[in-house]
Amino acid sequence: MRVVVAERNPLVISALREMLECDGRFDLLACVQSGSHFLELAMAGEFDVAVIGWKLADMDGADVLAEVHSRKLGVRIAVFSNDHDIGILKQCVRLGAQGYCFQFDDPSIIFETILAVAHGRICIPYIDINKVNDTPLSQLTVRERELLAVLSDGWTNLQIATRTGISENTVKYHLKNLYDKLDVRNRAMAVALYARERRTQKQPFG
Repeated sequence: MRVVVAERNPLVISALREMLECDGRFDLLACVQSGSHFLELAMAGEFDVAVIGWKLADMDGADVLAEVHSRKLGVRIAVFSNDHDIGILKQCVRLGAQGYCFQFDDPSIIFETILAVAHGRICIPYIDINKVNDTPLSQLTVRERELLAVLSDGWTNLQIATRTGISENTVKYHLKNLYDKLDVRNRAMAVALYARERRTQKQPFG
């Protein structure tokens, strides 16, 4: 089974290399630390499955999966994460990752995930598939989504008040509710979350 590993942490790379080489069922072709280098390997397509970390040296897993999809590379990918965040798992599923496992999983689980993905199956931890598209933005009202959109366009509170016919205090009230729902502290964090969610939602499920 020909495997490529993309992971920014050299200690994790070393541990994965030792595990895969000792198992005997895997031929580790390459270990890279950057998403751009991985995409070059994916263009060549000379491997059966890729194991990629969620955070690479130059981009995160969402960027890599989005690029793989947009370039129609057709490579099979298992994400190898050190973060037990269900939001990351949901992102991976939405962006088309076929496998997902944790760095602290038992080696047998990691091997089973890699093998399943290489053989064309999907292997992810249990999640409610009906909730895979639940995101922080999904709980916003239409008005709150509109407010977030104009924030991302750089509108000030005064501009929002003037153009919507409400007072600045009312704008501040709506913004506070918006920040609370998104669990962010300020405008910059809200806009960053908005941009990230829009980027991932442009990719089709699976």
